[in-house]
Amino acid sequence: MEVTGWLLLVMVSHSFALPLLSQKEKDKRLLAEKYLRRYYNLDLAGLRGNQNQRSSDAMETQIREMQSFFKLQVTGHLDADTLEVMSMARCDLLFFKPSGYSKSDVDRAIHRALNIWAGVTPLTFKKLHEGIADIMIAFGRKEHGDFNPFDGPDGLLAHAYPPGQGIGGDTHFDEDEHWSKDSDAYNLFLVATHEFGHALGLAHSTDPGALMYPIYTYGEGYPLSEDDIAGIQALYGPNPDHKKVKPKPDAPDKCDPMLSFDAVTELRGETIIFKDRFYWRLHPQFAEPEQNLIKSTWPSLPNKVDAAYENPEKDLIFIFSGIRMWALNSYNLVEGYPKYIHKLGLPKSVRNVDAAVYIPDTGKTLLFTEEDYWSYDEKNSTMDSGFPRSIEMDFPGMAEEVDAAVYQYGYLHFFHEHTKFEYSYNARKVIQIVRTNSFLYC
Repeated sequence: MEVTGWLLLVMVSHSFALPLLSQKEKDKRLLAEKYLRRYYNLDLAGLRGNQNQRSSDAMETQIREMQSFFKLQVTGHLDADTLEVMSMARCDLLFFKPSGYSKSDVDRAIHRALNIWAGVTPLTFKKLHEGIADIMIAFGRKEHGDFNPFDGPDGLLAHAYPPGQGIGGDTHFDEDEHWSKDSDAYNLFLVATHEFGHALGLAHSTDPGALMYPIYTYGEGYPLSEDDIAGIQALYGPNPDHKKVKPKPDAPDKCDPMLSFDAVTELRGETIIFKDRFYWRLHPQFAEPEQNLIKSTWPSLPNKVDAAYENPEKDLIFIFSGIRMWALNSYNLVEGYPKYIHKLGLPKSVRNVDAAVYIPDTGKTLLFTEEDYWSYDEKNSTMDSGFPRSIEMDFPGMAEEVDAAVYQYGYLHFFHEHTKFEYSYNARKVIQIVRTNSFLYC
């Protein structure tokens, strides 16, 4: 039986072997283990058969306690009367809850998470106040009763079993994690939605923008991508009674012939290309571009980047989105940011920067806005006089507008829609025009 969980960095799968028993005996054992684990905090660590006497004794002790409570004959064995009581309805939904997180908060997060999947499928979910549900939910730490121990803070956040008998569908969360209702820590709603995807039969997605991608990333708004919805509806079909939802877009295809870029910048010898909620890293030692979510690396940045440039002398990159700008020292936000772009000297009529590029030879940063551009003096922190100027006039052969720009080895690379213009800064002319996606080795 495979267990799938959401991790910070990598996907981990665990498997374990159950004792070699008849199917009837297996069912009895699974029922008892599930019941005692839930209601009597039974620790099944090491319980892999009848060879471990101490573990067998621990289970027998819990059976005796349960039999005594219900005034059954105290035998310590799974006799017919004991199994009958175990199969009856009983109160309690969650045995554990995370510290610092109220039961109502847990209930609310679980309810929202299940409703996400119900909204795009014919499935309905009902909270049981009694009995054993198809999806049993628990918080536990380290070895918590299923032979698949958690690893303490960070790392493995949670895991869920695919649909099936016994423990199938059950979902466990690491009680050692710091859970949150927002981005302050691991968001329980998002992790729960991901894990319930596994409990319903979904595997991990290879799309970095999908909720079912194995790396945790905080995001606001509707959590499912087109890939998530296609996956769950392939199993259960669509919800005929629900209005159409607006999923998050899938990760862009680097070799799409109509691909355009939002922003491009250098970063300590690498090239960073922003597109929608994602970015690609290009490195001389990388055979292929590496794609990630922006917020997986820079949580403080917005999901959409308009422009970006690096000032290597200051070891800073500047990110523009709307009327605000961020300064980053590698992966850390510089104190005092974000700031308004008008602090650079742009007039209030400018509401966003389309592209930005730093020219090391001159110490100037060019800021492109619609059909014009500005020149910013990095040394004096002032806008040069005589600007804005026309892009078409000063960069002959270029498109009238620029989506992104980067300076490399004496050449400016201008991007407009699906076209890249390679421009010689010294000769002041376009020397090559190619597809934008050629920059990603396509």
